Amino acid sequence: MLHKLSKRFNYDTSFFTKNIVWYLLSIFIFSRLFYVIWKWNDLKYIRNPIDFFIMNDYNFSLFWAIFWFFIVLIINLKIRKIFEAPSKGKITEYIDGVVLSFIFILFIGFIWALLWWQVYGRETHIGIEIMYSHPFTSVPFQVPIFPLPIIYSISFFILFSVLYISSVFIKVRWLIWYAGLIAFASILLIFEFFSWKYDILKDSTPISFPQLFSIVLIIICSYKLYRILQSNEKRLK
Repeated sequence: MLHKLSKRFNYDTSFFTKNIVWYLLSIFIFSRLFYVIWKWNDLKYIRNPIDFFIMNDYNFSLFWAIFWFFIVLIINLKIRKIFEAPSKGKITEYIDGVVLSFIFILFIGFIWALLWWQVYGRETHIGIEIMYSHPFTSVPFQVPIFPLPIIYSISFFILFSVLYISSVFIKVRWLIWYAGLIAFASILLIFEFFSWKYDILKDSTPISFPQLFSIVLIIICSYKLYRILQSNEKRLK
């Protein structure tokens, strides 16, 4: 998807492929690290250092994966601006394509999470619940539960489709990036109330860490989006 969008947003895909190892390492290490911190009440009894990063639950922190992806992206842009191509070292050149590609992979990722039981909901009585009856499932519920990964997958597919079509007509840089992140954070903020997961924040408050970060992301992106729309309005006048 990054390659496909490179023509639309006029950037070089090799900028990402050349640095793929750094993206992979930063996302894997830090997203796993902060997941362990968030779930410290359950994971503080780790004895083997290898189990700190490689466990049978395969769980990672989505927000810290995003955060460290952008840290590596910004560092690579700074290096490129200094040593390679100053005119190609601006984040505005890449950011809309990155966000669209990220949302594209989310709806695929949540299908995977459904099949391998990394993400599942809690018990509800809405009428759309699903039952996990596989003999080796890690889902502890013996009753139908909220189909959280399916809802996430459908929601992000719709979001991707809307943003992808909109990107054909919208020429303002950063607009897709901020609108996409606001919608992404809003979806997480709403549906995490249906999640089975608990962390050190949710143990003592009504919200979890992903929801807290969603709120922060919505506030920041809404303000930035308002500034962009305001500046474009002044330019048109």
